[in-house]
Amino acid sequence: MSRKGISTEEKKARMLQLFYERKEFFQLKDLEKIAPKEKGIIVNSVKDVLQSLVDDGAVDTDKIGTSIYFWAFPSKALNSKKRKANELEDQLAEANKKLKLTVDSITELKSGCDNSRERNGYLDEIMELEIQKKVLDKDMEKYADCNPITLRRMQEQTTKLKEAANRWTDNVFNVKSWCKRKFNMEDQELDKQFGIPADFDYVD
Repeated sequence: MSRKGISTEEKKARMLQLFYERKEFFQLKDLEKIAPKEKGIIVNSVKDVLQSLVDDGAVDTDKIGTSIYFWAFPSKALNSKKRKANELEDQLAEANKKLKLTVDSITELKSGCDNSRERNGYLDEIMELEIQKKVLDKDMEKYADCNPITLRRMQEQTTKLKEAANRWTDNVFNVKSWCKRKFNMEDQELDKQFGIPADFDYVD
Protein backbone atom coordinates (compact mmCIF):
# COMPACT_ATOMS: atom_id res chain seq x y z
CA MET A 1 0.00 0.00 0.00
CA SER A 2 1.47 3.39 -0.99
CA ARG A 3 2.34 5.86 1.74
CA LYS A 4 0.12 8.91 1.92
CA GLY A 5 1.98 12.17 1.21
CA ILE A 6 2.07 15.12 3.57
CA SER A 7 -0.38 17.92 2.77
CA THR A 8 0.86 21.42 2.00
CA GLU A 9 -0.62 22.79 5.24
CA GLU A 10 1.09 20.08 7.26
CA LYS A 11 4.42 20.84 5.56
CA LYS A 12 4.01 24.52 6.40
CA ALA A 13 3.18 23.69 10.02
CA ARG A 14 6.23 21.45 10.30
CA MET A 15 8.50 24.05 8.73
CA LEU A 16 7.28 26.72 11.17
CA GLN A 17 7.84 24.29 14.03
CA LEU A 18 11.44 23.87 12.85
CA PHE A 19 11.98 27.64 12.99
CA TYR A 20 10.36 27.93 16.42
CA GLU A 21 12.40 25.07 17.85
CA ARG A 22 15.77 26.14 16.43
CA LYS A 23 15.33 29.93 16.87
CA GLU A 24 18.05 30.53 14.27
CA PHE A 25 18.60 32.24 10.92
CA PHE A 26 18.75 29.88 7.94
CA GLN A 27 19.68 29.91 4.29
CA LEU A 28 17.65 27.82 1.86
CA LYS A 29 20.47 25.30 1.51
CA ASP A 30 20.47 24.80 5.29
CA LEU A 31 16.74 24.12 5.36
CA GLU A 32 17.01 21.72 2.44
CA LYS A 33 19.37 19.64 4.58
CA ILE A 34 17.59 19.93 7.92
CA ALA A 35 13.87 19.84 7.01
CA PRO A 36 13.90 16.38 5.35
CA LYS A 37 15.73 14.81 8.30
CA GLU A 38 13.93 16.49 11.19
CA LYS A 39 10.46 17.21 9.77
CA GLY A 40 10.02 14.72 6.91
CA ILE A 41 9.61 17.42 4.25
CA ILE A 42 11.10 16.21 0.96
CA VAL A 43 13.95 18.35 -0.30
CA ASN A 44 12.19 19.18 -3.58
CA SER A 45 9.30 20.88 -1.77
CA VAL A 46 11.30 22.82 0.85
CA LYS A 47 11.69 25.90 -1.36
CA ASP A 48 7.97 26.05 -2.28
CA VAL A 49 6.86 25.55 1.34
CA LEU A 50 9.28 28.24 2.50
CA GLN A 51 8.09 30.72 -0.15
CA SER A 52 4.48 30.03 0.81
CA LEU A 53 5.24 30.85 4.45
CA VAL A 54 7.02 34.05 3.37
CA ASP A 55 3.99 35.02 1.24
CA ASP A 56 1.73 34.40 4.26
CA GLY A 57 3.91 36.66 6.40
CA ALA A 58 4.71 33.79 8.79
CA VAL A 59 8.43 33.74 7.90
CA ASP A 60 10.65 36.79 7.48
CA THR A 61 13.47 37.03 4.95
CA ASP A 62 16.27 39.43 4.07
CA LYS A 63 19.35 39.56 1.87
CA ILE A 64 22.68 40.09 3.63
CA GLY A 65 25.55 40.47 1.19
CA THR A 66 25.07 37.79 -1.43
CA SER A 67 23.14 35.47 0.90
CA ILE A 68 19.40 35.32 1.65
CA TYR A 69 18.39 34.44 5.19
CA PHE A 70 15.07 33.25 6.61
CA TRP A 71 13.76 33.32 10.18
CA ALA A 72 10.56 33.09 12.21
CA PHE A 73 10.17 33.65 15.94
CA PRO A 74 7.28 32.35 18.09
CA SER A 75 6.53 35.88 19.32
CA LYS A 76 5.29 36.89 15.86
CA ALA A 77 2.84 33.97 15.75
CA LEU A 78 1.65 34.82 19.27
CA ASN A 79 0.93 38.43 18.33
CA SER A 80 -1.03 37.24 15.31
CA LYS A 81 -3.06 34.90 17.52
CA LYS A 82 -3.70 37.71 19.99
CA ARG A 83 -5.10 39.90 17.22
CA LYS A 84 -7.34 37.06 16.04
CA ALA A 85 -8.45 36.34 19.60
CA ASN A 86 -9.39 40.01 20.07
CA GLU A 87 -11.40 39.94 16.84
CA LEU A 88 -13.23 36.81 17.98
CA GLU A 89 -13.94 38.38 21.38
CA ASP A 90 -15.51 41.38 19.64
CA GLN A 91 -17.62 39.11 17.44
CA LEU A 92 -18.68 37.05 20.46
CA ALA A 93 -19.66 40.17 22.40
CA GLU A 94 -21.73 41.38 19.44
CA ALA A 95 -23.42 37.97 19.14
CA ASN A 96 -24.24 37.96 22.87
CA LYS A 97 -25.68 41.46 22.56
CA LYS A 98 -27.92 40.44 19.65
CA LEU A 99 -28.98 37.30 21.53
CA LYS A 100 -29.98 39.30 24.61
CA LEU A 101 -31.97 41.81 22.54
CA THR A 102 -33.77 38.98 20.77
CA VAL A 103 -34.58 37.16 24.02
CA ASP A 104 -35.91 40.42 25.49
CA SER A 105 -38.12 40.88 22.44
CA ILE A 106 -39.45 37.32 22.78
CA THR A 107 -40.28 37.96 26.42
CA GLU A 108 -42.31 41.03 25.47
CA LEU A 109 -44.20 39.07 22.82
CA LYS A 110 -45.12 36.15 25.10
CA SER A 111 -48.30 37.89 26.12
CA GLY A 112 -49.38 37.84 22.47
CA CYS A 113 -50.18 34.95 20.17
CA ASP A 114 -47.75 32.11 20.92
CA ASN A 115 -47.76 30.87 17.35
CA SER A 116 -47.41 34.24 15.65
CA ARG A 117 -45.15 34.49 12.60
CA GLU A 118 -43.13 37.27 14.25
CA ARG A 119 -42.45 35.12 17.32
CA ASN A 120 -41.36 32.19 15.18
CA GLY A 121 -39.01 34.49 13.31
CA TYR A 122 -37.42 35.54 16.59
CA LEU A 123 -37.06 31.90 17.65
CA ASP A 124 -35.27 31.13 14.40
CA GLU A 125 -32.96 34.08 14.96
CA ILE A 126 -32.18 32.88 18.49
CA MET A 127 -31.23 29.45 17.15
CA GLU A 128 -28.95 31.00 14.55
CA LEU A 129 -27.29 33.25 17.14
CA GLU A 130 -26.78 30.34 19.54
CA ILE A 131 -25.11 28.35 16.76
CA GLN A 132 -22.92 31.35 15.92
CA LYS A 133 -22.01 31.71 19.61
CA LYS A 134 -20.96 28.04 19.81
CA VAL A 135 -18.77 28.43 16.75
CA LEU A 136 -17.12 31.53 18.21
CA ASP A 137 -16.63 29.81 21.58
CA LYS A 138 -14.91 26.93 19.82
CA ASP A 139 -12.67 29.32 17.86
CA MET A 140 -11.73 31.10 21.08
CA GLU A 141 -10.40 27.83 22.50
CA LYS A 142 -7.69 27.87 19.82
CA TYR A 143 -6.27 31.06 21.31
CA ALA A 144 -6.09 29.91 24.92
CA ASP A 145 -2.30 30.23 24.78
CA CYS A 146 -2.60 34.04 24.76
CA ASN A 147 -2.32 34.22 28.54
CA PRO A 148 0.14 36.00 30.89
CA ILE A 149 2.22 32.88 31.49
CA THR A 150 2.71 32.30 27.78
CA LEU A 151 3.50 35.98 27.23
CA ARG A 152 6.13 35.85 29.99
CA ARG A 153 7.73 32.83 28.34
CA MET A 154 7.73 34.66 25.02
CA GLN A 155 9.47 37.63 26.64
CA GLU A 156 12.14 35.30 28.02
CA GLN A 157 12.59 33.76 24.56
CA THR A 158 12.84 37.25 23.04
CA THR A 159 15.65 38.10 25.47
CA LYS A 160 17.52 34.96 24.48
CA LEU A 161 17.03 35.74 20.81
CA LYS A 162 18.38 39.27 21.29
CA GLU A 163 21.44 37.82 22.99
CA ALA A 164 21.93 35.41 20.10
CA ALA A 165 21.55 38.24 17.56
CA ASN A 166 24.13 40.30 19.41
CA ARG A 167 26.55 37.35 19.39
CA TRP A 168 26.18 37.28 15.60
CA THR A 169 26.83 41.02 15.56
CA ASP A 170 29.98 40.47 17.61
CA ASN A 171 31.13 37.90 15.07
CA VAL A 172 30.56 40.31 12.19
CA PHE A 173 32.55 43.06 13.91
CA ASN A 174 35.35 40.62 14.70
CA VAL A 175 35.52 39.49 11.08
CA LYS A 176 35.58 43.12 9.94
CA SER A 177 38.45 43.89 12.32
CA TRP A 178 40.39 40.92 11.01
CA CYS A 179 39.80 41.96 7.38
CA LYS A 180 40.90 45.52 8.12
CA ARG A 181 44.18 44.28 9.60
CA LYS A 182 44.75 41.56 7.02
CA PHE A 183 43.83 43.46 3.87
CA ASN A 184 44.22 47.07 5.02
CA MET A 185 40.60 47.94 4.15
CA GLU A 186 38.36 50.73 5.49
CA ASP A 187 35.00 50.18 7.21
CA GLN A 188 33.03 51.72 4.36
CA GLU A 189 34.73 49.54 1.79
CA LEU A 190 34.12 46.38 3.84
CA ASP A 191 30.45 47.28 4.38
CA LYS A 192 29.96 47.85 0.67
CA GLN A 193 31.80 44.65 -0.29
CA PHE A 194 29.78 42.43 2.04
CA GLY A 195 26.45 44.26 1.87
CA ILE A 196 26.50 45.32 5.52
CA PRO A 197 23.99 48.15 6.21
CA ALA A 198 25.34 51.46 7.45
CA ASP A 199 23.13 51.23 10.57
CA PHE A 200 24.22 47.68 11.40
CA ASP A 201 24.59 47.51 15.20
CA TYR A 202 23.65 45.59 18.32
CA VAL A 203 20.00 44.97 19.17
CA ASP A 204 18.85 47.01 22.17
